[in-house]
Amino acid sequence: MLEKEYLKSATREKGRFRTFLLVALKHFLANDWDRQHAQKRGGFTPVVSIDQEHAEARFAAEPAHHLQPDVLFDRQWAMTLLERTMSRLHDEYLATGRAKLFEFLRDCLARDESALPYAEIAIRLNLTEAAVKMAVQRLRARYREILRAEIADTVSSPEEIEEEIRHLFSTFGP
Repeated sequence: MLEKEYLKSATREKGRFRTFLLVALKHFLANDWDRQHAQKRGGFTPVVSIDQEHAEARFAAEPAHHLQPDVLFDRQWAMTLLERTMSRLHDEYLATGRAKLFEFLRDCLARDESALPYAEIAIRLNLTEAAVKMAVQRLRARYREILRAEIADTVSSPEEIEEEIRHLFSTFGP
């Protein structure tokens, strides 16, 4: 209002000053609304707010490295795929009432050195060691099935699954 000297056009003959201010405010708000909703600025696309604290924490947790962006993208894709596979496997065990078994066997899936020995798992779950070995074998087989299914959802033909699996595991190489 001050910049364009609109106050000079306000006179007593045209009405109350309060009405002038109200009309000016309405025009300003209407013009601002038009600017914010212009197609070239996204139209009616909803604004997504970013939780700055969460974003900064996630940024700080990212390791510093000198890898190419495409390698990082492939690794992130691979990690997401493996996490989804593990989540689906966990959900299956949970749905069938075998969540406790899954918790003990999950570290055995990748032959993790921190995994409990089969004999100790057998004692804790009141099973035989052979039953635990068979359960681990079945867990690994089901993991492979789910992983293949997850990959099948990302490729255009079944012939590409094996190539995609090789690429998935190559992303963790040097």
